[in-house]
Amino acid sequence: MKTCASISELSSLINEWKKEGEKIVFTNGVFDILHIGHVDYLEKAKALGTKLVVAINADSSVKKLNKGPERPINPENARATIIAALRCTDATIIFSEDTPLQLITELLPDVLVKGGDYDADEKNENSKTYIVGSKEVLENRGLVKVIPLVQGFSTTNIVNKLKS
Repeated sequence: MKTCASISELSSLINEWKKEGEKIVFTNGVFDILHIGHVDYLEKAKALGTKLVVAINADSSVKKLNKGPERPINPENARATIIAALRCTDATIIFSEDTPLQLITELLPDVLVKGGDYDADEKNENSKTYIVGSKEVLENRGLVKVIPLVQGFSTTNIVNKLKS
């Protein structure tokens, strides 16, 4: 299983990878109902380095994001297991904080990645398009990248289709 139980476990793993010269890519998300947009995004994220770490929002964190009363549909352990099973994923971790800032600050990945609804150049931390952790990664000489979304695919669209 590629899901780490704690930040210290993941930090140790990443330290080993860095000693071996690996380039660490980090991203995060809910990944509630896996679809082609998620797979495309994660494969493109992995291509930016050699090891892909995916942080999964805990159920309590998803509730705070106000994605809808029925969300998350799949529990956190199921979502983490599915993401961990993808060929492109090297490690996953579940986080319960509002943002992954603590993880990013601790792990300091070489590349921080978000989807096309974010802006790598946004500096206003209060903006919806600001990438949490970007300042910390850039200060550590890392890169911040945005990957375009696959149009027409989102968990919200799938949920709405099922409701109709």
